[in-house]
Amino acid sequence: MSGYYLLKNGEFAYNKSYSVGYDFGSIKRLDRYPMGALSTLYICFSLKKHDSDFIKAYFDSLKWYREIYMISAEGARNHGLLNIPTEDFFDTKHYLPENADEQRKIADFLITLDRRIEAQQTLVDNLKKYKRGFISEVLKQKLILSREGEKWEEVSLSDVADGFEYGMNAAATSFDGEHKYIRITDIDDDAHTYIASAPVSPSGDLEEKYRVRENDILFARTGASVGKSYLYRKTDGDLFFAGFLIRIHVKEGVDSGYVFLNTLTEDYDKWVLLESARSGQPGINAEQYKRYSFKLPPLKIQKQISGIAQKMDEQIKREYLCLRLLQKQRDGMLQQLFI
Repeated sequence: MSGYYLLKNGEFAYNKSYSVGYDFGSIKRLDRYPMGALSTLYICFSLKKHDSDFIKAYFDSLKWYREIYMISAEGARNHGLLNIPTEDFFDTKHYLPENADEQRKIADFLITLDRRIEAQQTLVDNLKKYKRGFISEVLKQKLILSREGEKWEEVSLSDVADGFEYGMNAAATSFDGEHKYIRITDIDDDAHTYIASAPVSPSGDLEEKYRVRENDILFARTGASVGKSYLYRKTDGDLFFAGFLIRIHVKEGVDSGYVFLNTLTEDYDKWVLLESARSGQPGINAEQYKRYSFKLPPLKIQKQISGIAQKMDEQIKREYLCLRLLQKQRDGMLQQLFI
């Protein structure tokens, strides 16, 4: 282990690597293990005084960036690391309350808030797992929603949808306020919804055949996200789909929400893994997607199943928004607690 630093539980390490949201790196305390080894590229230290939980919260606030900015040599970044001299780092000045009781009260409050956030995150994660498990059991007919005599038939995507069209080959440009461009990266990996936070527009002429319509489902056809799916919703606005996506249009008499649910199961994930591996690099073309098969119940049952899933999604969304609010409150408090 020569050539490494030994960090003990409760001690801190400064990672000088910069990334999005952490322009001057991050300082973290070792909490999970009794000890650990770190590269000598880190700056490690323990506390002489002050409440450790309070100092941990202080470094989470990023208020200490002001001092790091003053000693960071402009343009002196090497292999993703900031050029921060160790002696200069320890000479930085920080403004903290001297009263130990005040530090403890602040730390206790933030710990309580963190526990509330962790509990909310666990709730969101469990709701997602419950939905996935419930839908899987229903689609496998282990949970019966249909009446006796109502048959489920084996169908392929080509039986229930048409189109299987590739998207437009256009570069993304600044959002024009109306026309949105949906690419693989604009589909949330977890929720399979359109990410509307930073919309872009397609460049060039807009052709009607690339406009996403109601009852359309998009599939990623290449890359690490191959198989990722998205069901169009009117609230997503005027969308045009990009070339690395395949668009299908669910036929009349079939519930598009039900078809979409069949792309969120473990069976579908296994199918994607098998199909994409056959081409040498991750990829599934339109002909392959046409062959994906699943069980199709009568339309009434389809609507019932997709309706249940939609209500679950609404609950998950409510709890997720509560989680984001708690996280924003914590971030805001951290910024206001320190000078």
